[in-house]
Amino acid sequence: MAKFLIVEARFYDHMNDMLVEGAKAAIKAAGHKAEVITVPGALEIPGAIALADQSGDYEGYVAIGVVIRGETYHFEIVAGESARGIMALTMDGMAIGNGILTVENEAQAIVRADPKQKDKGGEAAKAALALLALRERWA
Repeated sequence: MAKFLIVEARFYDHMNDMLVEGAKAAIKAAGHKAEVITVPGALEIPGAIALADQSGDYEGYVAIGVVIRGETYHFEIVAGESARGIMALTMDGMAIGNGILTVENEAQAIVRADPKQKDKGGEAAKAALALLALRERWA
């Protein structure tokens, strides 16, 4: 049984709740355990994962958050840099599923977050599970 850390940038509570619910359900269905921690924003997710990985307590990670396009360039920075940070850690061999939604509006986010609709939290957890299986295969 593996232990996963779900790292959530809790900015939009109701959407995050759905994403975390989907991620937890996918991890539990695969027979593993999950713990959840909260960070201030999506930019802090890669750093939190890197710090947690140093503990050796977790085999995989799921990044959860919602970034909605606003009126400034900040959306592009947050969306791009959080994804870049997660990808860099993944390229170093960490099993991470990226469930950070980058959307135009709240309606798009709700459809993607809801476990009964697109279940992007569950999909991110399944991606982390798949990467963990590959890492174990080639270890």
